[in-house]
Amino acid sequence: MPFSLIDLPYAADALEPAISAETFSYHHGKHHQAYIDKTNAAIEGTDLAGKSLEEVIVAARGSNQGLFNNAAQSWNHGFFWHSLSPESGTPSDELAAMIDSAFGSHDALAKQLADRGVGHFASGWVWLAEKDGALSIEETHDGDTLADIGFNPLLVIDLWEHAYYLDHQNKRPAYLDAVIGGKLNWAFASENLARGTAWTYPA
Repeated sequence: MPFSLIDLPYAADALEPAISAETFSYHHGKHHQAYIDKTNAAIEGTDLAGKSLEEVIVAARGSNQGLFNNAAQSWNHGFFWHSLSPESGTPSDELAAMIDSAFGSHDALAKQLADRGVGHFASGWVWLAEKDGALSIEETHDGDTLADIGFNPLLVIDLWEHAYYLDHQNKRPAYLDAVIGGKLNWAFASENLARGTAWTYPA
C-alpha cells in the first residue's frame, strides 16, 4: 500500500506566529507531499513496495541516494510535525532528570539547541536524541535522518529555509527562538523516551 501524507496533529494556524498557516500550506501540503509522491513512485513495482518507510530507508541508504533522500525526508517531516505543539508542556520526570544530567538545565538545553541550529551550515535538521541511556544533540545534513542508525530521536527541528522563510525571512535565529521557546512537544519527546525505540511513520 502506498505511503500517505499524514495529517498535521493540530490546526494549520495553531502555531502562529512561530509558524504560519501559509508556511504549513507549502511545507506540509507541497514539500512533504512531494517527498511522499516521489518515494511511492520509486518503489512501485519493486520488492520494497509494501515495506515500512523505515525499511525503505534502511534499504536505500548507501545504495540509492534519490530514494533515500525522499524516504528519509518523508520520515523526518512526519516526525517534525509531531515534535511541535501549540502547548509545549513539560518533559516527564524521567526526561527532565536526563536533561539536567546531560545539559545542566532545561534552559541550557534550549540554548544549545538554538546555538546548534543557528550554527548548522545550509540545510538540515537538529535533533534531541537518546542513545544508550544518554541524551545528545545531533545534526544531520540535507535529507539525512536518525531514523535508522541506532538513535532514539525525541524531537527534531527542520533547518531548511522552506520551514521558516515565509515567516522569518532569512532570520533562522528568530525561527529557532520561536519554536524552542514554546512550540516543542515535550509530551511527544517523553513518549519517545519511554518507548525506547525510534518512532515509526504511520502506515
